[in-house]
Amino acid sequence: MAKPLAMIREFHLADWFTLGNAVCGTLAIFSIVEYSQRGSVGLVYLACALVFAALVFDVLDGRIARWRQRVSTLGRELDSLADVISFGVAPAVVGFGVGMQGLWDRIALAFFVACGVSRLARFNVTFEAMADEKGKVTHFEGTPIPTSFVIVLVLTVAASQGAVGSDLWFGELTIANNVLHPLVLLFVLSGSLMISRIPIPKP
Repeated sequence: MAKPLAMIREFHLADWFTLGNAVCGTLAIFSIVEYSQRGSVGLVYLACALVFAALVFDVLDGRIARWRQRVSTLGRELDSLADVISFGVAPAVVGFGVGMQGLWDRIALAFFVACGVSRLARFNVTFEAMADEKGKVTHFEGTPIPTSFVIVLVLTVAASQGAVGSDLWFGELTIANNVLHPLVLLFVLSGSLMISRIPIPKP
């Protein structure tokens, strides 16, 4: 038990909020899996609410770290891993769960997750170069991965109007005998913006 306890002792208060982010994202995925089995739209709402809760934890962990002046490499890596779950994998699974299940949809959703992972990896390796003399990062390159919450909001509204499954907004297209739901292009746009070089000021 000594080694696990030693690792836990290295966690700062902000790191526990980061873990809260990861837990919410994981529970969101579980909710969508249950939705696919039971078909209760309330589970879609729950999944989307959990992604929002993950966003709250994500905002708070950064503020707490700055307030306590306890910014660490461990915390930064934890934050990236949690963000991949909550704002990369979870939104993609929500999209798949509500009906984006054609071959082209799956490719688009996988592209979105890959862009999110790449965006976070680029940030981590360029962190020092982008930081000012006080160690604060002044801007991002590409949109931050939590902006994918906008897509989750769109899917929440769609679910509230019954636009799930075969009733997804904008219908579906058949390309090379495989299905594409045009709504999935929101994920493609979000992913493309994440890996862009657009400078985004960091608050």
